[in-house]
Amino acid sequence: MSFEKPPLPRERRRTTKGLRPLPELTKDLVAQLRRLVASELALFKAEMSAKAKAAGVGIGLFVAALMFVFFALCALVTTAVLAFALIVPAWLAALIVAGILLVLGIITALIGRASLKRGVPPVPDDLKQELGDDLRALKGERP
Repeated sequence: MSFEKPPLPRERRRTTKGLRPLPELTKDLVAQLRRLVASELALFKAEMSAKAKAAGVGIGLFVAALMFVFFALCALVTTAVLAFALIVPAWLAALIVAGILLVLGIITALIGRASLKRGVPPVPDDLKQELGDDLRALKGERP
């Protein structure tokens, strides 16, 4: 016993011919979204790993440069001690250079602390206002 569906009206026959049902379209949509998200994540990972590798090489070279600058400064400090040693005893020359370096270190630390206080906390000052404006806009209120 075979039950056949009644034929569709003439207008609907033309519009539904060759179209897929809604559950099948929904299933395909979900599958395409999954593929899209997976491919975007893979692209993001590839870009980030390439950038991280380049940044790592740059940081390594920067650290090496800082090491050479440190040793150059050590040589200059030694030169300053030896130059003062021509005028005063060697122990006094070393003490004078060490005192100068301590004063420079303290001044630099104080300037750095003041700069750090200006930057902490690292949150924009008008963030609360901006978030409030965004919330009102989402609610449909006018500013």
